[in-house]
Amino acid sequence: MEIYIKIFEVIFPVFFVIGVGYYLGKKNPKFDTNFITNFAGNIGTPAMIFYTVTTTGITLSIFTYYFIYALIMIGGFAILGLILLFLLKKDLSMELPPLILPNTGNMGVPICLFAYGTQGLGVASAIASVIILFHFTLGVFLAKKEFSLDVVIKSPPVYAIIISVFFLYFEIETPLFLENTTFLLTYATIFLVLMSLGIALTRFKFSMKDSIMLSLCRVILGPLIAFTLIYNFNLSGFAAGVLLIQSAMPSAILNYLVGSMYSPKKVVDSIASTIVVSTLMSFVTIPVVVFFALKYFN
Repeated sequence: MEIYIKIFEVIFPVFFVIGVGYYLGKKNPKFDTNFITNFAGNIGTPAMIFYTVTTTGITLSIFTYYFIYALIMIGGFAILGLILLFLLKKDLSMELPPLILPNTGNMGVPICLFAYGTQGLGVASAIASVIILFHFTLGVFLAKKEFSLDVVIKSPPVYAIIISVFFLYFEIETPLFLENTTFLLTYATIFLVLMSLGIALTRFKFSMKDSIMLSLCRVILGPLIAFTLIYNFNLSGFAAGVLLIQSAMPSAILNYLVGSMYSPKKVVDSIASTIVVSTLMSFVTIPVVVFFALKYFN
């Protein structure tokens, strides 16, 4: 019974705030989320990366290992994703990102925080860092059909990752004023991005028929790939649990933002459908994955 109470304590706050955002989006369809998007992308997410990497006790070796594990996980998923897209006769390049780039930031980080505390936060951020880098490199490349170094250079989260690794490498103690500042920004960001996710769910037009297979692939095959990785590399403890939880996240909204800038409308609509349907499915699948994570990886 205790583990079910723990699952409720982990899941409820996240889904509740998403629900608040959904309610606000339905009540006021013109609710402006541009501020949240700009704040999260330019200030909040970089602050969250820095805080979670430098102040939660994570070591450079753990950060590096789980950064690499996340890369392997994405690679495995990319192979399966390409096969599925080929069978469904979908665009192999433009529709691959929603399959391989999960919502490890908006949803994954807070769920890992509530599941494993601040120790889980650091590992969750290491995995989320990989996803962020892929959004601004591979994601843009696949949507635009060309590599854009300019996008990477203008991305504040990329610099946050570099600075955080610098602090870890030289074992620099974070000044208290910087720790307190990024702490406030981190938790403000978590609330705002979860709320904006709820608002976004009221605005995306989606087709259940077109996206159900891709969404099932995202939320079911993700944890299976992670479990295979955990088994083969003999991973254990809370860090393995974080990896499992992060792998179960639905498709990231950032896939839609990148796609809307560079991809045809038909592809963008398909991406939006995968995001909405996989998020709805995750309300069922995430509690199951969290159950296994807490039961076997603590």
